[in-house]
Amino acid sequence: MRLPLFWRYLASLCLGGLLLLGAHAAGARELAAEPEDMVEVEIATVGMAGFGGPPVVLLREPGSQDVIPIFIGPNEAGAILRGLGGERAPRPMTHELLGDVLSGVEVTLERIYVDAIVDNTFLGMLELRVQGREEPVLIDSRPSDAIALALYAGASIHVAPQVLEAARQIEYEGLDDQVVAALGITVTPADDDLREALGLPDREGVLVSDTHGPAAEAGMEPGAFILEVNGEVPTTPMQFLELVRDTPRGEDARLRYWQAGEEHELELSTDVPTPRAVPRERPEELGIQA
Repeated sequence: MRLPLFWRYLASLCLGGLLLLGAHAAGARELAAEPEDMVEVEIATVGMAGFGGPPVVLLREPGSQDVIPIFIGPNEAGAILRGLGGERAPRPMTHELLGDVLSGVEVTLERIYVDAIVDNTFLGMLELRVQGREEPVLIDSRPSDAIALALYAGASIHVAPQVLEAARQIEYEGLDDQVVAALGITVTPADDDLREALGLPDREGVLVSDTHGPAAEAGMEPGAFILEVNGEVPTTPMQFLELVRDTPRGEDARLRYWQAGEEHELELSTDVPTPRAVPRERPEELGIQA
């Protein structure tokens, strides 16, 4: 997205100050782990810590049977769920706004890191690529803000080994009625109205609402209906995630799905697919809105 000249100038002034502050912050707190030692993860969904606890974002670690929960705030939880569903608010929310500012002044968010946990608090960092600078700019961040921004901007997410180990101790509850993503496939429950409207088969499974990466390249499209993962039937989106994470180490996930009246089989690597930004759909006509 290209901002009008005046707004680009104004955003440049704001971003210039942000980068100066970010450089100072990075000098004050360096990454707690080497980037090459961190593990790239995929945003799966949002859950709750324990019974009725605070929200957590669930991150799928490839090659492992673990899903890693990271504490986030309610606003970030809502933003992440909207992003997984391919939705944007009618007017830009905080994470969308910052992403649009970065895009408008030609600064790229390449990676975000969750690199440390101190006194039960997760620490994060943004890695920005700025035109004219050889070295990336690192900016200290709350992981919840960084993860939400990464989802909308299409940046990769990397977690330090010590954070993965500590987060594995957090108990969490998944939400069966929420969207879930794994392997570049986003799934939702299929209610009776959707089944009738899409002509889905009268079988257990989960509905595909979006695909990208190898799944999309192989021909799986929104509206497909996943019948099996590794020979087991996913009855809820969370069970789809659990079946994917139970894929034996070193093996591909085996999917059977219905699409356009036919059944198909597909094998997918459990590696994290290349992230994709959530596109902004601008309304054709702008009214007087807050």
